[in-house]
Amino acid sequence: MTVSLSFRVRVLTAAVASLLVAQPVAAVERLTFNLPLLDESISLDLSQATNARELIDSNPDLQELDRAGDGSVLKLIEALLTAPLPEETGSIVRQSVGHPLFEQLLLAASELVEVKGLPADTSGQMLSEALAAAYRDDEPHLLGFLRHVPGDELSMNLRVLASYAQRLRANQDDARSLVQKGTAAKPVSTSIVDAAASGWMRRQRSIAVQHRPQPLQVTVISPTGMSNGRLVVISHGLWDAPSSFEGWAYLLAANGYSVVLPRHPGSDSRQQESLLKGRQPPPASEELRLRPMDVSAVIDAVENGSVLAGALVQTDSVAVVGHSWGATAALQLGGLQTTSRKLSSRCQDLRDPERNLSWVLQCSWLTGADQGSLADQRVRTAVVVSPPLRLLFDEASGPSMHAKVLLVSGTRDWVVPSDPEAVVPLREGQPLANGHRIVLASGGDHFNLWAPVDAEEPPVLGPLILAWINDHLGISNSLSFSAGGWGNQRVPLVDVTGQL
Repeated sequence: MTVSLSFRVRVLTAAVASLLVAQPVAAVERLTFNLPLLDESISLDLSQATNARELIDSNPDLQELDRAGDGSVLKLIEALLTAPLPEETGSIVRQSVGHPLFEQLLLAASELVEVKGLPADTSGQMLSEALAAAYRDDEPHLLGFLRHVPGDELSMNLRVLASYAQRLRANQDDARSLVQKGTAAKPVSTSIVDAAASGWMRRQRSIAVQHRPQPLQVTVISPTGMSNGRLVVISHGLWDAPSSFEGWAYLLAANGYSVVLPRHPGSDSRQQESLLKGRQPPPASEELRLRPMDVSAVIDAVENGSVLAGALVQTDSVAVVGHSWGATAALQLGGLQTTSRKLSSRCQDLRDPERNLSWVLQCSWLTGADQGSLADQRVRTAVVVSPPLRLLFDEASGPSMHAKVLLVSGTRDWVVPSDPEAVVPLREGQPLANGHRIVLASGGDHFNLWAPVDAEEPPVLGPLILAWINDHLGISNSLSFSAGGWGNQRVPLVDVTGQL
């Protein structure tokens, strides 16, 4: 899951309005902040205030704080409440009304924001109407939006943020403990990393596919030296692109692998850009099925010679590498079965101790979950980095998977935290006897394990990925997972499989 700063601004606007109702009533007159540290509340009068100064004047405590801070409170409120909203905000909301991903976002926000005495509306319809009214009345900012929210009093319980932080820490404690007890892999030889600077060539191709209206765009990274005849497909995450992971491909190609990186058009960076311009809704749940189909189509294209023609690349024993949603697709292809059972029972529980940000995405897959078991027997092995998986998969199907999987998770990942999304599923599914392994990246988060084309540092996971694929595709190479030597000095990598 990749989220830009501009998207987070729009999400904040949507989150504040998650409480909206389905019938017009009087507009909210007061905005109350419940503060966790001071154990008190600050209330602002919205009925007459049209700017930051009028809001401060409505509250004696804020007046005093503003004087003591030499106007700092005024500047803060101006930045938060009266800064103009991007023009595309209304279009984004209109496109998203009733969409599962948007509904899950609003549901998650409803614990933080509440209109007293009125039921929450997670469809977003009244959010759209309130924004439209704010623009109509020439109040194109968050304050103007709040002044058009129906209800009596809007309450923001900031104490919830403290509980969110505690839950996130609890969802990372187990992984940190495992790392402390384990031994980090020996850092990789610099000569292996330096090999990625050359020994490959890059091309762009398109593949006609039956499951999408337009051809699939792919990046092809091929070895310029001796090919080992093996194929690796790399799948990017939500709102991302192949370029974020080409660093892995360079190292693989320099060691003889042919690598293809498809762009998933229904959930890539271009789709996000179109969403932020108000031209498209969020990714549909059908992408859960279409993404693994993209990867299978890539393998088909190599098999029939439309990609990598004449390269003599085997397609009956393929490796798939994925990050985030791309890692989820790799698990699907590797034979892990999807189910709607946990999605149906756990998505509505805002106090679930394992709940994390990735559940917003996972819960949006509910309608497609029972059609997501899309195993491709040609996929022999997979490396899955930070996959959202806790609610989607039936972990009991792990031992019967045909592909051997290496799961990698960062101990500081707040988007897809290690414990519920990596450690617990492996323990519950008991798949370890089938040869799957888990490596934890100490200090790794959802974004620093990438391998973008313009990275200043060598890719943290590149040698690990190469070593694992060498072993499981039977390639003799100087780097082997079983022999070690695939670690990283900056981000220690620990195989904790034996501790589970």
